[in-house]
Amino acid sequence: MKIALIGYGKMGHMIEEIALSRGHDVVCAIDANNDLKIEDLRLKIFSPEEGFQSEAFRSADVAIEFTTPGTAETNVRKAWEQGVPVISGSTGWKPEELSVESLELREVNSKKLIVDKKTGKTMLVWSSNFSVGVNIFFELNKWLAEKMVNQPQYMPSITEIHHIHKLDKPSGTAKTLSNDIMSAVSPLNDANGVPIESIREGEVPGTHEVKWDSEEDTIIITHIAKGRRGFALGAVLAAESLKQ
Repeated sequence: MKIALIGYGKMGHMIEEIALSRGHDVVCAIDANNDLKIEDLRLKIFSPEEGFQSEAFRSADVAIEFTTPGTAETNVRKAWEQGVPVISGSTGWKPEELSVESLELREVNSKKLIVDKKTGKTMLVWSSNFSVGVNIFFELNKWLAEKMVNQPQYMPSITEIHHIHKLDKPSGTAKTLSNDIMSAVSPLNDANGVPIESIREGEVPGTHEVKWDSEEDTIIITHIAKGRRGFALGAVLAAESLKQ
């Protein structure tokens, strides 16, 4: 599979490493921090102004996008203009607000998919977190929330901790956890949502804790990321699923 990278920071480098190890061809990277096109033995790196129009980008089977909330939508639209589908892990924006008449939004297993109505081709896969472990955690969170339907003495809350460079607050993963709890526990649908505490410190890759508290006891489930590799692997697996 030919993969283009949109965003070539720490996540982009990790995705490149994993993609190459799985036998894929990384054809180019687009990064706003590169004012001039750079070519070396590993990879062609383009500025956004050049990259989307390049032959290298147009040759890609899929683009994997990890950038910022303010640039994600533009990046997706520019990729679509070249006919390239996108795997996006950027949070803090709303892919459901992409309004294109020929496309249809679907939600599958905490992921948002945008599909071409005529061809059935998936043009966007977005997730608040592509980590395999986090997606298992999403399912565990849903299961626990469903068990709480008849236990009104328990009140949920979420705490998320990330590195100081993370731009959005609360995290997309915390929002997904909150939305899944709200969907399962109908009495909460009329409330203001599940309280989320966001903490930014050091270089923490990502910790998410869901707590159900009562006067009698407390139930806590937690996911702790040890690095970026899990997120990067999940994004590559999502890209591979488009070819199946």
